[in-house]
Amino acid sequence: MLLFGGTFDPVHNAHINMAQQCLAHFHETRLHFMPNRVPAHKQASGISNEDKLAMLKLATAHNDAFVIDERELHRQGPSYSLLSLQELRAELDGKDQQHEPILFLMGMDSFNSFDTWYHWQEILTLCHLVVYQRPHENLAPSQELRAYLHTNQCNKPAQLQSNVAGLVYFLEGPQRDESSTHVRERLLNGLDCTSLLPDAVNQYILDKRLYMGSQK
Repeated sequence: MLLFGGTFDPVHNAHINMAQQCLAHFHETRLHFMPNRVPAHKQASGISNEDKLAMLKLATAHNDAFVIDERELHRQGPSYSLLSLQELRAELDGKDQQHEPILFLMGMDSFNSFDTWYHWQEILTLCHLVVYQRPHENLAPSQELRAYLHTNQCNKPAQLQSNVAGLVYFLEGPQRDESSTHVRERLLNGLDCTSLLPDAVNQYILDKRLYMGSQK
């Protein structure tokens, strides 16, 4: 199972690129986007979950391989990835898919701070991490996380299939320079984001004047 969690605030072309590259690299037919309700590690932008979900649906509508898992949007309290992964693991086990690994896709920026996540060691008992690097991002983990990488980094996709969880895989591929922070800053300053966003998402933002100051 391929899983891509995040705030998607807003979803942009680099998110879609990461998802497409992950699908192609691992020869999978489905990837699950899992948007956060309340980000545990980032400051909320003030955009409603309904709007973020609507934009994600628009961005993924063109690709049948993309599905959206809304569980975190309906959970009370912060969006801890651990809770969702525990649920997903239980669901797979209940379908007699005990040996199917969960590949949790994230950006390099998220991985560099991964050891600050809620019970991060336990997360790694439930899934593998697939880390995608954006331009200008460098691997800069803490000493503890670097020690974990020393014994648990792998470089062959087959290793992810022969183990249920616990490995870290760095996915190389075409990169885009968008970030949600950059998109929000441009929108706040009235700058065009046509090249940074899926067309339908860009139009949705313009129609509703999101990120343009009225939601702050």
